[in-house]
Amino acid sequence: MANLTINGKSISVDVEDDTPLLWAIRENVGLTGTKYGCGIAQCGACTVHIDGVAMRSCGVTVSEAAGKQITTIEGLANNGALHKVQQAWVSNDVPQCGYCQSGMIMAVTALLKEKPKPTDRDIDEAITNICRCGTFQQVRAAIHEAASA
Repeated sequence: MANLTINGKSISVDVEDDTPLLWAIRENVGLTGTKYGCGIAQCGACTVHIDGVAMRSCGVTVSEAAGKQITTIEGLANNGALHKVQQAWVSNDVPQCGYCQSGMIMAVTALLKEKPKPTDRDIDEAITNICRCGTFQQVRAAIHEAASA
């Protein structure tokens, strides 16, 4: 049994210590906004925040995440109000299929916390998530909009 703190709530999950955090979040906790993309921590669809740092949850075990603050896409909105990055995504029509977007939003939220006014170079270096639909132009516009909000 592992004790995780997800979106501010303490949750016990009955999984092996080496279970990827992604599976505990999706299968045991039922938060399906975090997506499985590649399983090798390359695409970014499974990005969550662990103690405020964007991490790819398919590459983190439950035992590594225990005792840390985990935030998923479901935990970004505050009292029903979208986070400024989520709002920028909507106003810039970023998602097409939307599959990668929760991980992308989590990565961008972490970037803006570290660099509130990122340059295009900062964005290129930090946001390595893969969008198969190719919405990178809209992503960049949404990041700049959120940074200005």
